[in-house]
Amino acid sequence: MAKLSNRFWFQLHGWFSLPIWLIFCFVCLTGTIAVFSHELTWLTNPASRAANPDNLPAKPAAELVATVQQAYPTADVSMVMAFEPYLVNAVAFTDHDKPYALAYINQYTGDIQQINEGITFIGFMRSLHGWLLFPWPGSYSVGYYLVSAMALVMLGALVTGLVIYKNFWRSFTQPKVRLHQGKKTILTDLHRLAGVWSIWFLIVMSATGLWYLVQAVMWHADIDIEPHAPLVSAEQLSATTQTPPFSFADAMAKTLQRYPDFRPSYLMLPEHNRGMYTLMGGGNHIFYDEQAYTLSINPWTGDIAHEKTPATMTALQTVMHIADPLHYGTIGGIWTKAIWFLFGLILSGMSITGFMIWGSRTVKAVRESRKAATLTEVNHGAQ
Repeated sequence: MAKLSNRFWFQLHGWFSLPIWLIFCFVCLTGTIAVFSHELTWLTNPASRAANPDNLPAKPAAELVATVQQAYPTADVSMVMAFEPYLVNAVAFTDHDKPYALAYINQYTGDIQQINEGITFIGFMRSLHGWLLFPWPGSYSVGYYLVSAMALVMLGALVTGLVIYKNFWRSFTQPKVRLHQGKKTILTDLHRLAGVWSIWFLIVMSATGLWYLVQAVMWHADIDIEPHAPLVSAEQLSATTQTPPFSFADAMAKTLQRYPDFRPSYLMLPEHNRGMYTLMGGGNHIFYDEQAYTLSINPWTGDIAHEKTPATMTALQTVMHIADPLHYGTIGGIWTKAIWFLFGLILSGMSITGFMIWGSRTVKAVRESRKAATLTEVNHGAQ
């Protein structure tokens, strides 16, 4: 009975991954690359590097916006994006000949180093990994569902793998790779060893992936986890001017005065005369993402119409803002990214070795079946 049970668990372990093996492996590989997308951008695109040989302080975001508006007088600036200190800031804008463009501005020198009118490598890798570049016809994407559902596959493979591998904890103290007992044995040992040492990583990826699946369902059902930025009331608009008296620089100053540890990431300007400044950034909270602080500031009155911080978040908002740092390994900067990258490669390798093990077992089973059938035919013929 125990033998049948082990066989059942092994088959279940295989079927958790094999039907969608190629997709699972692809998601693992793209996610591994996405962890280092910022560093790869710095490495491959000199215009993205924020060189600062004179050790200058970063210029205010409002000054960067003014630089773009001076270079492109008819431009409509919508957002400023700040990344790591070694990457330039990106100012998003539209113009009469540019449906959408990003100005790469060195925040230390104030120089526009490049105008990018296409998709960035960072955006491409995050989109490829997040929803396989499937379209978003509304509030959902089939690709996003498909990728986030890999969490169920990963969790199922983890549980069944631990059931199959008896006394798995011995791999922590007595790691074993038998190099002289054939290809099948080497693959099996590597697969088991990698699986045991990756238990923590599999749990983190499964948990965050399950959250992304829940989030996809909520988006599809039009359930807002966070409220939309409020609109300026019609009574607060000026009848004599279209230019709000409270500038972008004023909004940034007010934000930094209220939250001294505010670290800007996405700073959005009003899209119309009833829109507000929406300022998002991180702070001194290791497990929260770079949108943990969000403030909506009325450009006509200077009032903070809405604000969200780690201290005021709901339970769902908290989960949403800690999921990305845990999923992409940004909680500790370059060092945790390197750990996540390494274990991402290990997980990708596990999916490949698992398929190779299944393939060798399947080929062997087919050969034995054919051999048994041949022997049966020979025996019948002899009779």
